[in-house]
Amino acid sequence: MSDLAGWIAPVATMIAAIMTAANLGTRITGWGFIVFMIGSVAWSTVAIGTGQTNLLWTNGFLTIVNAIGIWRWLGREARHEDGREAATAHSAESTDVATLFGMGSIVGAPLTGRGGGRLGTIVDGMMRCDNRDLAYLVVSEGGMAGLGERLHALDPSAVHFSPAGARCDLTASDLQELAILEQGEWPAEIPKTRLDVRR
Repeated sequence: MSDLAGWIAPVATMIAAIMTAANLGTRITGWGFIVFMIGSVAWSTVAIGTGQTNLLWTNGFLTIVNAIGIWRWLGREARHEDGREAATAHSAESTDVATLFGMGSIVGAPLTGRGGGRLGTIVDGMMRCDNRDLAYLVVSEGGMAGLGERLHALDPSAVHFSPAGARCDLTASDLQELAILEQGEWPAEIPKTRLDVRR
């Protein structure tokens, strides 16, 4: 039994790490914690079979942590996501109210441009405290997995939100002409000129 657990434990742990680190959504993250749970139980089985008390205590604690992760992502966060999607769907079907777009859906939303091509990804938004309007959206483009990416501040009035996502009338070259935000030093308002990128 411990021999089988010795194979299951590392495989489950590696798969779970990929699932949670990829940040592919509420439910995939939640299932990542389920796989983590399988791994921690398997490691505990190995610990019992080999008499490694420290390994047993460590994975006993991690089993509790994984249970909390499952509750959070497949319970609480999933219910919030379902509620947000339901409100969006109901508003899109109604003629009496404006179509809604969940604030939680903004971060990570792909931004499409003129012609339907993908321009980048919305990574954040800055809100004004005085009137609760969005000051600007932060859009990432270029690079790979965050390396070499360029961040731009985009006027929210130029973006149209719908249940299908976020779109604007810019082209890829238009977006690249916007000022580049300094990493870790975002401005108080939309820059009027291109900023130097801090190396």
